[in-house]
Amino acid sequence: MAPARSSKKRRPSFRRLLKTSGSKLENKLKNRQFKRESCDKRQRKEHKRLRQALKGAALATPRPLDAMPKRPEEEEDEEDFLESLPTDMMEDDDLRLTPSFLGRDLSSCGPVHAAKKRKSEVVRAYEEFPRKMAAAPLEEVVHLLPIKDKTRLIPQSIRRAVTERPEDEEEEEEMQEEGKDDTQVAESALSAAPLSAAQQWEVRARKISERKLTIARLASTVIADPVNNIKGVKQLRGMLMEADPCVAVTVRKLAMVSLMEIFKDIAPTYKIRPLTDTEKGAKVKRETQQLREFEEGLLSQYKFYLEDLEQCIKDWKQKKSKRSRAVPISSYPGLAGVAVRCLCELLQAMSHFNFHNNILVALAPLMNDRTLTVSTACCDAFATLFRQDKAGEASLAAVRVVSGLVKSLNYDVRPEVLRTLLSVRIQEAHVKKDLSDTAPALKLMTHKDKGKLSRMKRKWKKAEEKLQQELLEAEASDSKDKKMKTHTETLNIVFLIYFRILKKAHKSVLLPAVLEGLANFAHLINLEFFDDLLDVLQGLVCSGDLSNRERLHCVQTVFTILSGQGDVLTVDPLNFYSHLYGALLWLHAGERLVLPVRPYPKTGAPPLPFWGSALPPAGAPHDDVTIALRCLDAALIGRRKRVGVRRAAAFLKRLASLALRLDGAGAVGVLAAAVSVLRSYPKCDFLLDNELQGSGSYLPEAEQPEHCNAHNTALWELHALRRHFHPTVSRLASHLSRGAPAEGSAALPPELSRRSATELYEDYRVRDVTFEPAATPHKRKKREFFSQDWSLLDDDLRRRVDNVLNDDGEAELEFTQAGISVRA
Repeated sequence: MAPARSSKKRRPSFRRLLKTSGSKLENKLKNRQFKRESCDKRQRKEHKRLRQALKGAALATPRPLDAMPKRPEEEEDEEDFLESLPTDMMEDDDLRLTPSFLGRDLSSCGPVHAAKKRKSEVVRAYEEFPRKMAAAPLEEVVHLLPIKDKTRLIPQSIRRAVTERPEDEEEEEEMQEEGKDDTQVAESALSAAPLSAAQQWEVRARKISERKLTIARLASTVIADPVNNIKGVKQLRGMLMEADPCVAVTVRKLAMVSLMEIFKDIAPTYKIRPLTDTEKGAKVKRETQQLREFEEGLLSQYKFYLEDLEQCIKDWKQKKSKRSRAVPISSYPGLAGVAVRCLCELLQAMSHFNFHNNILVALAPLMNDRTLTVSTACCDAFATLFRQDKAGEASLAAVRVVSGLVKSLNYDVRPEVLRTLLSVRIQEAHVKKDLSDTAPALKLMTHKDKGKLSRMKRKWKKAEEKLQQELLEAEASDSKDKKMKTHTETLNIVFLIYFRILKKAHKSVLLPAVLEGLANFAHLINLEFFDDLLDVLQGLVCSGDLSNRERLHCVQTVFTILSGQGDVLTVDPLNFYSHLYGALLWLHAGERLVLPVRPYPKTGAPPLPFWGSALPPAGAPHDDVTIALRCLDAALIGRRKRVGVRRAAAFLKRLASLALRLDGAGAVGVLAAAVSVLRSYPKCDFLLDNELQGSGSYLPEAEQPEHCNAHNTALWELHALRRHFHPTVSRLASHLSRGAPAEGSAALPPELSRRSATELYEDYRVRDVTFEPAATPHKRKKREFFSQDWSLLDDDLRRRVDNVLNDDGEAELEFTQAGISVRA
C-alpha cells in the first residue's frame, strides 16, 4: 500500500509573514473573530430556545388526548347523561377511571389521537437535538489591551467561561429578601399598633445605632480614599434631611459634626481655583483629570454643606415650621447650636480654603445674639482666628465684617464684640515674629556633602545656592511688603471703629472696651492724632462718668503714647499722674467699698474711698492690679528722666501702703514695682530713714503727688510686711528695707530679679483655689502611747478623784471644804 501523500501546504515562514501586508493580516484576523462571534451568538440563541422549550414542557399541565372543545349545549347534555348513570354500585376510584369514550361525543369528526401525535413529534424533535450543546459551558469574550509592533496594533481577546451562581446562593438570597420583607412587615405592624414607652425607646435606640453605623462607615470610607470616594460625602449630606421624626434631630446633629470633621481632614491646604474654558478643553493626564474632578466635587459638596448650616440657623431665627414636620420647632435651637459650633470650627481650621468670607458673614451677626452660648462661641471663634492668623488676610476680612456690623447696628453691640479685636496680631513684636516664621528657609550644603561631590559639582552647587538665596530674598521682601500693607490696613479699620465710638457714643457701654483697645495699640497710633486724642481722654477722665478701671485704661493709653512715638512731644501729663496716684487707692483684694457721695472734683484727682457695705464700682480687683502695674511701668520706669524725685517718692510711699491691704499675689506685684522704682530713683532711699528732710508733715489724702510731703515720712510698712504669711512678700519687703541691693547677701534670686512686676503678679496669682508657692502642710507627730499626768492636781484633790473613780456608788465632790474656790 502506497504511503499517504503528505500535504503540500506549508506553514508560511517568518520572512514571508513580514512580506504580507498589515491590512491583509488585520482583515484575516477580523474575519476570524467575526466568525467566532457569530458562532457564539447562534449557539447562545439555540441554548436559550432550548431552555424555554424545556421550561414550557415542564410547566404544561397534562390533558387527555381525546379532549376536544365542546359547545355549551353539549356540556349540559353530558352532565345530564352522567347524572342518569347508575353510579350507586361504583366507587370513587371507578368514577375517576371511567373510559373517556363515555364522555366524548361520538358524532364529533375530530381525530382521536391528534394531540398525542403532536406531542410525540415535539418529543422526537427534542431527541434529535444534539446532546453535546446542552453540556457545553457558556463562554464570553473578554477584550484585552492590544499589542503594538512596528507596523500595527494587534487586538487581543480571550474566552472565559461564565460562572453561574449555584442554587444554594440563590436560595440564601431569596431567604434574606424574605427576611427583610418580614422585618419590614413587622416594623409596619409595630408602627400601626400602639407601643409602650419601653418599646418606643428600644425602637429608637435601634434606629439610632443603625444610623451611627452608616455614618461611621461612610466617613471612614471617605477619609481612607477621598479622591475615589467623594460620593460618600453626598450620601452623608443626604442624612441632614432625615425624615424619620423619631431620630431626625439626633441623626442631623451627628451628620453635621461628622461632615465638619471630614472636611477638615480632606480639604487641601490651598484655595481651589475655578478652571477657565481653555483649561477645561485642554488634554491632561489621567491623574490630573482625576484630581480636578475630586476638587470640583469637594468644592460643590462643601458649598452645599455650608448652605445647609446657614439654612438651619435661619429656620431657628425665623421660627418657621417645615412641611415635612420631621423636626419640631422646639428642636430648632439645639440644631442651630450644633450648626453654629460647626461653622466656628470651620472658621478657625479652614481660613485658607474657599468660602471663608461666607462663614465670616454668617457668624458676624451671631456675635451680638441674645443667646449667651451662641454669642460667646462666635466671639471666641473670631478671637482664635485673630490669634492664629499670621498672614493677615483672614484677619483683615474679619475686621472689615466686624466694622460693618458695628456701624450697621449704630454701635448698639455687646462689649465682647469689640474685645475680640484685642487679639489681632498687629503689634510690632507679633509682626516681626510672623515675618520670621513664615519666611522661606534656605538649605545650605554641609561639609559632609561637599566631600562627596567633585570640584566641578561643588562649583555648580555653590552657584545654585547663591541664586536660590537671591530668589528667596526677593520673595521675602515682597512677602514682607504685602504683610505690612495688610497689617496697616487692618490697623486703620480698628482705629476707625474706636474713634467713631469715642466721637459718637462715648457714653455707651462700649467705652471700656474702646479704652482697653486704645491702651493695647496706642504705640501704633499716628503722631498726627496725639493732640486730639489726649484732649478727648482728658475730658473723659475729668467727666466723672468713668469707673476706676476705665480711668486706668485712659492713663495707660496716654503713657503708652508718650513712651513711644510721642516721646518727641514736650508734654507734661501732670493731670494723668494725679489720676494714677489717686486710682491706686481703689485697688483692693475683693473688699466691699462705698462710693463717695461728693461729686468728682474738677482738679483731676479721684476722691478717696472709704470702707462700707456697698460693692465696688466695677470690675474684678485682679484685673485692676494688672492694669495699674502696667501704668506704673510706663509712667515711672519708662519716663525716669522726666519725673522728679518728689513725685517718685510719693508713688513709692503709696505702693508700700497699698501692699498692706492686697492679697499675696497683689502684694508681690506691688512690692516688685516698688523695687523697680527704688532702683530707677536711687535718691528716694531717704524713705528708709527716720530723719525728716524738711518742713511740713506727710499728707496721705493729698490729690497731687508733689504736694503730699513724702520726704517727711518713712516706709514703716516694710517692717510689717517682713512678717507676712507669704514667703515671697516677706523676702521682697526685707530686700526693700535694705535698699534693694543688686549684689550681696540681701540681693534677690534670679527668678525674682529678672522678671517684671506684671509677670510676677501673674505667676503668683491664685487660680482654681491653688496657691503659688504651694502651702506646706502641717506635719503632726503621732504619739505611740499616752501617759497620765497628775502634776496639775494637788495631793488632796488627787486623792479625792481616786476615791470617786474607785467608788461604786455615787458621791459628790465638795470643793468648799478643801478651800478651793471656783470662779465663773
